[in-house]
Amino acid sequence: MNSDPHSAARLKDPDLLRHIVLDFQQMSEFVQQPLIMERADGVRYWDVDGKCYLDGLSGIFVVTVGHNNRRVIEAIKAQLDRMAFAPPLHGTNPAAVELAALIAQITPGDLNTVKLLDSGSEATEAAMKLARQYHRQTGHAGKFKVISRYHGYHGATLGALSATGTTKRRWMFEPLAPGFIHVQTAHCYRCPYGLSYPGCEVLCARIVSDVIRMEGPETVAALIVEPIGNTGGIITPPPEYFPILRQICDEFNVLLIFDEIITGFGRTGQMFAAHTFGVGPDILCMGKGITSGYAPLSAIAFSDRVAAAFWGPAEAGIEFSHGHTYGGNPVSSAAGLAAVREVIERDLPARARKLGAYLRERLEALARFGIVGEVRGKGLLLGVE
Repeated sequence: MNSDPHSAARLKDPDLLRHIVLDFQQMSEFVQQPLIMERADGVRYWDVDGKCYLDGLSGIFVVTVGHNNRRVIEAIKAQLDRMAFAPPLHGTNPAAVELAALIAQITPGDLNTVKLLDSGSEATEAAMKLARQYHRQTGHAGKFKVISRYHGYHGATLGALSATGTTKRRWMFEPLAPGFIHVQTAHCYRCPYGLSYPGCEVLCARIVSDVIRMEGPETVAALIVEPIGNTGGIITPPPEYFPILRQICDEFNVLLIFDEIITGFGRTGQMFAAHTFGVGPDILCMGKGITSGYAPLSAIAFSDRVAAAFWGPAEAGIEFSHGHTYGGNPVSSAAGLAAVREVIERDLPARARKLGAYLRERLEALARFGIVGEVRGKGLLLGVE
C-alpha cells in the first residue's frame, strides 16, 4: 500500500477534491477526471500519474523563462534566507527598489514611475484608480469614466470586470460599477461594422472620438485596451489603430492605458507590445511574465506627466491613495528581478520574433486544408481562426 500522502490516488479522490474550487470550472465535472500537475521542467509538465505535457501556453501566458529556471529559483531562495516580508505601508525593500528601476529602464517612453502590485486584476484596477485621481488632482475632477472594448478582458475584480467587455465573464455579477463605457474592438476579420480594411479608414479607432464627444470630454478619464485581445481570439489591430487612439486621447486629455498583462515581457517579439506597435501609453499594466510564474507579482508604470501630479509635500495629501498587503513583496520582487534579467540578457524577445515567424509560416501553410480563415497575432502570441 502506498503511504505517500501526495499519492495520485489520494489526490484524485473526489472526497478530497470537493474542498477546492478552480477558476472558471464546474467542479462536479472536474472531480471526475482531475488534472493535477506535480512537477515541471523547461517547457514540459508532468501530472501526478507521470504523464508528460508540452506547455505550449506557458502556463497561462506566464512562464517566460521556462520551468525550473535555476537563476530565478536561487534568487528566491537567497531572498527567503534574508527576509520574506517587508511592511509596504512603512517602507520598501532592496529587491523592490531594484525591480522598479529596471522596469522603468525597459518600458517605452517616459514611464519612469512604477507601482508594484500582486496580480493582473490589481494592476488594471490600480491604473484606472490612478487615472481618476490624476484628473482630480489636475483640476478635472469630473473626469471619471473609463472607455474599454467589447471582447476585452481586464481581470476578475469588480472594477476590472466592469471594464471587461466579455459577456460570459460579466453577466452573473451585474450590475457592475458605473462609469464604464464599451466600444467595438478592432477585429478586421470579423468587422463589427461590416467594413473591410483599409477602406474602412479604421472606423473602430476613429469612433472613440465620437464616443468621447457624446459622453462629454469633461467626464472621460481613461481608455484601457489590450494591445492584442486574447479573450476575443488574439484580436490584432491594423498598424494605424493605436496611433489614432493616441491622437484622440491627447486631444481630449484622456489617459491611454495599455493592459499588457499577457503581451508584456517579450511575447510579441519586443519587450512590450507598446514597442511592437510603436505607440506609448500613459500607463502600462504588466503581470504574468514579470516573474515567469515563480511568485505572484504585477505592476503599473506611468509617465512623468502623470507622476508629477502625485509628487509634493506630505500635507498636500496628493500621494497615490492605493495599496495592497503583498505589493512589492521582497520574494516576488527577487523573482521578478531574476526573471526580467533573464529575458533581457538572453534577448528572449528576439527569440520570440524568430520562432514566431517560423510558427506563423507553418500555420499559414494550413490554409491548404480549406478551414483556416486567418492567422493573427505578433511574435509568439498567435492564433488561428
